[in-house]
Amino acid sequence: MQETLIAPECPECDAEVSLGPDARVSEIVECPECRLELEIESVEPPRLLLAPEVEEDWGE
Repeated sequence: MQETLIAPECPECDAEVSLGPDARVSEIVECPECRLELEIESVEPPRLLLAPEVEEDWGE
């Protein structure tokens, strides 16, 4: 029996983003259409957000 993939929509372009059955909250995935990095906010129900930008840490 094959696991069903979760497919929420990209918040930027509305394309379906397939998540595997082992998807975890805070995991970063890429939209197959617009190539934006997205963060999994929730698995049940599936919800994606734009991933935060990585910023320099100047030792502060």
